[in-house]
Amino acid sequence: MVGTRPEIIKMSPLVRECERAAVDYFILHTGQHYSYNLDGVFFQELDLPAPNYCLNVGSGSFSQQLGRMMSGLEEALQPERPDYVLAEGDTNTVLAAALVASHLQIPFVHVEAGLRSYNRQMQEEKNRIIADRVADLLFPPTEVSRDILLREGHDPARVFVTGNTIADAVAHYLPIARQQGSIESFGLRPGEYFLATLHRAENVDCAAVLRQIIDHLASASQAHHRPIIFPVHPRTRARMESFGITPPQHIRLIEPVGFYDFLLLESNAALVLTDSGGVQEECCILRVPCVTLRDDTERPETVQVGSNVLCGRVPVDLTATISHMLARRRDWSNPFGEGDAAHRMIEILRQTRQNQLLRVH
Repeated sequence: MVGTRPEIIKMSPLVRECERAAVDYFILHTGQHYSYNLDGVFFQELDLPAPNYCLNVGSGSFSQQLGRMMSGLEEALQPERPDYVLAEGDTNTVLAAALVASHLQIPFVHVEAGLRSYNRQMQEEKNRIIADRVADLLFPPTEVSRDILLREGHDPARVFVTGNTIADAVAHYLPIARQQGSIESFGLRPGEYFLATLHRAENVDCAAVLRQIIDHLASASQAHHRPIIFPVHPRTRARMESFGITPPQHIRLIEPVGFYDFLLLESNAALVLTDSGGVQEECCILRVPCVTLRDDTERPETVQVGSNVLCGRVPVDLTATISHMLARRRDWSNPFGEGDAAHRMIEILRQTRQNQLLRVH
């Protein structure tokens, strides 16, 4: 079950593992943010089969989007009756999958379970809590997320630390990306630029906050004598245009890029500035320093190992924070696994089914 581009990336190792192990499966794409026509390029780039079902729900209010998803999911899952429904992360797609699978009494498996920012103002936080609560099997990526689930009272027999499939994806796709492209095509050289991503509503929907973030990025870029490469999310670009925000020339706005190009930009950057949870993980795996432009994170492991620092929605001293991170040794440990998360998950599902341990809630 996928609905957004990050979900496609993180579920791709499971698709490849099902293919390798001859496990029968099908892909359902809700189209939460994009139509399949736009996401189709992503499936092709990652060498994935086209989805068996495409709901094309698109954007809308929370209730409108959730309603369209749940109706489409029920229509698809009712006749299919799969052994398991797997969904990853914290989007509305995950919430809809959890609710519909639970209603149909089909075992729901939450991939990347147990993540918490403890910020209930984020819809993603509510989604992941509900998904965890109704899940029949929980796959936390780390011991930290496992401990959170156990403290919340989840049955230990249903909780399995698997690692994170993003480690699988990076290990598989980075060599391909390096074979097929280079950052020279962007006019860049390794270590001579910063990379920035920005898309969260709390950062981009308020003109004052977005303007301050851009101003701080510009000052940090000048102070460190490095341009900032900024693949602009459609939501962010729309807000910048409506607010009349025009970044200075040394913040180089580019169109969103595919996963291969983004991996190249990430792995060769001197440092990454982001409000994305997935990018925090990728930087940790790639051993690239990360500064997170948020007040909280559901990936505390990255802060604990030293790959990431929280700088706040409106950074107090971004230039100094960057200096601190650039001075750090890039020898931190990777808490997200060795790139075998998908294999672990499929083996757990096989064993669970074989032993008939699963009791649907």
